Amino acid sequence: MKSTLDQIEDIKKDGYSIDFSTVFNYAFENYKKIALYSGLIILVFSVVVVIVVMGLAVAFYGVQSLTENFLEEFQNQKLTYIQQVISTVSLSAVTALFAPLGAGFLKMADCADKDEEFNVSTIFTYYKAPYFLQLFSVAFILGIVSTGIAYFIDSLGIEFVGTAFSFFINYFTFFAIPLIIFGNLNAIDAIKSSFVLVTKNPATIFFLFIVGFIGSAIGIFGCCIGILFTAVFNTSVTYATYFSIFNEEEQPDSIDSIGKSDLE
Repeated sequence: MKSTLDQIEDIKKDGYSIDFSTVFNYAFENYKKIALYSGLIILVFSVVVVIVVMGLAVAFYGVQSLTENFLEEFQNQKLTYIQQVISTVSLSAVTALFAPLGAGFLKMADCADKDEEFNVSTIFTYYKAPYFLQLFSVAFILGIVSTGIAYFIDSLGIEFVGTAFSFFINYFTFFAIPLIIFGNLNAIDAIKSSFVLVTKNPATIFFLFIVGFIGSAIGIFGCCIGILFTAVFNTSVTYATYFSIFNEEEQPDSIDSIGKSDLE
């Protein structure tokens, strides 16, 4: 079987095609298998994170840090360039530490697809070598680029452009994490390969990217807590899209084989 990089080279030359409705239906079926369990995990994890953040806020800024006025003043304060650099690096590092968790939900989707047992420990699968370093690196690099440029654009007084730039970075790196955990690529190759996959079929990938985002956010209308159970819809969309591309490369005439790849 060809390596992931060899398949990427074939895609550079020949491209690929995927059907939006097929991928969406596959993603939805996968989502139904993991929605409840992953939602409960996210709920527990969110409570723990909120408690930790509130504890740190009180420790550094006192009880007044929990008041609405303090939060408004903190958000509105202008950072110096040095503070922006420190903030960018710190935020990117913290975000990168959680990257293996996101990958863990992809692993959960993979287990559900293959009818394999999964549990809470599944989401911590990639906090080990060689995956952790690559996942941390890809998230840290993208965080530095995205946050750094967003700060720079905001400093020019141009509203919303920084947010739009971050949005398109996420779009073009849609496949970066699955390429690391399922394709065994390093961080740099994963970013470059994701760009290739997206640009070879930009419209379909864009629609799937948007649908995944909307599907994940739609739970906010269910008294907000619903988002805990819809958040992983984007995970299922990413998983289904990735394997539909690479299974097409291996078995172009077999739709039933979607999700059964042995790339991992």
